[in-house]
Amino acid sequence: MERSKSSVSSTLILIIFSLAVNLDLFSHYAKAATSITNQTLDEVDLKLKLLNKPPLKTIKSSDGDIIDCIDMYKQPAFDHPALKNHTIQMKPSDFETQTTENDTSKAVVFSQTWQRNGGFCPEGTIPIRRIQRKDLARADSLRRFGQKNPYHVLSQATNTTTRNDSPKPVVLKNGTRFTQAPVSNRSVAMLVTLGYNYMGAQGNLNIWNPFVVADEYSTGQIWLKAGISGLFESIEAGWVVNPKLYGDTATRLFVYWTKDQYESTGCFDLTCSGFVQTNPKVVLGGTLEPWSTERGPQYELPVTITQDENTGNWWLKLGQDVGVGYWPGSLFGYLKQSAIMVQWGGEVYSPNVRKKPHTTTAMGSGEAASALHGFASYVKNVRIMDYSMSLKYPEWVDTWADEDYCYSALNQVKYGVEPTFYFGGPGKNPLCP
Repeated sequence: MERSKSSVSSTLILIIFSLAVNLDLFSHYAKAATSITNQTLDEVDLKLKLLNKPPLKTIKSSDGDIIDCIDMYKQPAFDHPALKNHTIQMKPSDFETQTTENDTSKAVVFSQTWQRNGGFCPEGTIPIRRIQRKDLARADSLRRFGQKNPYHVLSQATNTTTRNDSPKPVVLKNGTRFTQAPVSNRSVAMLVTLGYNYMGAQGNLNIWNPFVVADEYSTGQIWLKAGISGLFESIEAGWVVNPKLYGDTATRLFVYWTKDQYESTGCFDLTCSGFVQTNPKVVLGGTLEPWSTERGPQYELPVTITQDENTGNWWLKLGQDVGVGYWPGSLFGYLKQSAIMVQWGGEVYSPNVRKKPHTTTAMGSGEAASALHGFASYVKNVRIMDYSMSLKYPEWVDTWADEDYCYSALNQVKYGVEPTFYFGGPGKNPLCP
């Protein structure tokens, strides 16, 4: 009986000791988990502090965006080491930009939702779309927030195209060859010119609102590129539907830049340092309106990018008159001199391009280029600028589509009428399984 009592007592002691140890371990892991959570929250708070500068005025847009009016001299651009002692260029240097007679960029009208109820930022400030915790929560990592995924070329062995007839190399008038290796996570349909030095480009981008799968994006844009094989620099502008970045499926104005083929530099809009904004009336990343509809009115975003002949800065204008800001030439190596390639068209980002089943993310209007005006997305008023500092239709252009049966490209040429470039498609369809 005594042994039994002793045994019970020992057992109780062991149970109590075990509970104490387990409670201690639980407490330890709970503290560790809390520490990790707090560390992550601290990192999020730090990122938000870096992204969101103290506002002088705040505007709540009807589309849910919060727009902060930030002191122009405290904008994110000046966090970049290359812009430590940068002096803001308030407007492009004065020079005559000659255009052809059928230039319609001045006649095109577009607006942004935040302006609908009289929203504006005072002079000396710029409007920035506020980044919130929910925006960062959608990102793959805090470090890469606002960045495109790296540009990874597929080898022939791993290229799983939906068809065997890959695009053929294009030969330019001056003998320069253009071909683009397949990329694992992007598909483009575009008009391209290269082989010369370009100081600018222009195009009226037809505005649509294509269907986009979550975590993917679709654009209508202009690219200016320079560099060497396997490493290019790029500045880009146009419209985008990007649910992962913006949290909705609205069509938005965007800018982008990269110095290393999207590997680690650059970002959308002002989500990192680099682009210098000067305009108090335009929100980068802000919703565009209205959108084009099939058989209905067609709306355009007139984009002009030109390099300032005195400063080397690359200026973005919406049309020719509305200067938004610029990419400083000091950000770049090759683009500090000029671009050597210009592209107009659309890009779809998805891990499921060149695969079966193919992504259903659409490009442009979602219709193939052959559907033409009122159905397919287009680019009109295509222009390049060379050393003459005049905007003109390129001497040579051709089309390129990575997956022609998924997203197509067509430059419609009619006698006596300037060509119109059409692009787009639905993604997955009977010809693109």
